[in-house]
Amino acid sequence: MISRRHLLALAAALPLTAAGAAPVRVRIVTDLGPIVIELYPDKAPITVANFLAYADQHLLDGGTFYRTVSPKNDNNPATISVIQGGLNRDDSPLPAIVHETTKVTGLRHTDGVISMARGAPGTAGSEFFICIGDNPALDFGGARNKDGQGFAAFGRVVEGMDVVRKIHDAPTVSKADDPYMKGQIIENPVKIQKLSRN
Repeated sequence: MISRRHLLALAAALPLTAAGAAPVRVRIVTDLGPIVIELYPDKAPITVANFLAYADQHLLDGGTFYRTVSPKNDNNPATISVIQGGLNRDDSPLPAIVHETTKVTGLRHTDGVISMARGAPGTAGSEFFICIGDNPALDFGGARNKDGQGFAAFGRVVEGMDVVRKIHDAPTVSKADDPYMKGQIIENPVKIQKLSRN
């Protein structure tokens, strides 16, 4: 059930996501340096509003980048190159959001794009990932998920891709609670010191 507090948080962000709204920048300060991301509320209003609610309430401060995926450790035949961050837990502080496909937004999973991690469509919450290189398997109709809905891209890194690549190259452990993530969990997760509007 959605609480009044959660509804108010999303409602506060919605005026910034009206059609034609200017991009919004968010800074992620990590142990390896800062990453600045430009979000596109005119293309992915629901997803951007959700991410800004997390930023404005500092809900991702203290989270981590904890997963790195590349063709060398991917356990899915539709290989990708990404780093995943967030709170690394099954539940999220705010309600899950409606899935905005790349078919609807026109965004694609190209180098530096940020997108939401999810299980079934409509389950995205606090977990997100950043692409290294082009990853068409993550777009609508791509082969990454059997449902073919792809993932919800909503912005792009404009500063700090060197930091993203450092995280992507971080050593991993061979074991994982979920066999699908075997070899992808970062040995020393990279802390998100602060995630806020830039």
